[in-house]
Amino acid sequence: MNYKFDFVGKRKLFFLVSGVFLLAGILSLLIAGLNLGIDFVSGTRLDIQIDEPFTVEQARDILEQQGIEDAQIRVGGNDDNFAIVNVPMTLNNEQVIDIREAFQAEYGEQVDLQEQVVSPVIGRELARNAVIALLLASLGIIIYVAVRFEYRFAVAAILTLFHDALFTVGMFSILQIEVDLTFIAAVLTIVGYSVNDTIVIFDRIREHLKVAKIKEFQDLKDVVNVSIQETLVRSINTGITVLFTAAALFLFGGETIANFSLALLFGLTIGMYSSIFIASPLWATWKWASVQREKKRAAAAGNS
Repeated sequence: MNYKFDFVGKRKLFFLVSGVFLLAGILSLLIAGLNLGIDFVSGTRLDIQIDEPFTVEQARDILEQQGIEDAQIRVGGNDDNFAIVNVPMTLNNEQVIDIREAFQAEYGEQVDLQEQVVSPVIGRELARNAVIALLLASLGIIIYVAVRFEYRFAVAAILTLFHDALFTVGMFSILQIEVDLTFIAAVLTIVGYSVNDTIVIFDRIREHLKVAKIKEFQDLKDVVNVSIQETLVRSINTGITVLFTAAALFLFGGETIANFSLALLFGLTIGMYSSIFIASPLWATWKWASVQREKKRAAAAGNS
């Protein structure tokens, strides 16, 4: 079989690169943790809309005059006239009224302010549901891939899935970017994209295995390398198209979906990488170990 690049032969290098980034992310999670948004911690979220553009600095000045100095503020909308303010404390009705009146004094009576209070109980419930959603998605993928292919493909796909998710979470921890519910939606989107791209390659491997004779590791390596090369153009074209879309969302979608778009950019990039350089080489390594064990059992049975 002819191929231009030995993906499987260089698997240790790719595993090492992934290991370094994942280790950095895990250390950051253990030391710095995640910058959790109002969706996961107690506090108050204020949605403020004004009839004219304003900046984060202008909004912060008004809030500081009301004694709120540690709020997280994002300004967006078509005309930069909408702000999301996350306050890490529960504001009472009087405080909310004072904030509304302060904005109205600065920008007029057309200020629209909506509040949303999140308690620690709700935050924990949201986090728990997000984890359950990810685990259920993983279980569904395992069942589907195991039935259609074999369990080694399923495990390789799930390990790659967690590789992508952990990389994205780790990057958000390292950069201390705020994590909110849109981040969870982005992670689930990443999971679906990554698994779909991986299964395309696995399906081509399965087709080649029907006619291939696997006697040495080189035979298995040839099958995987050719399968990746045959699907490479499709993987790259699909990945670049999706990345362009995510980049457009990040650049032009405004502050309100900036974290969602950034998570997509991180996750889709690593998903395209892992589908090509991690998933199939990982399966090949495990498959060959299984072939060797079967050879040893057969030899032991023959000697007995």
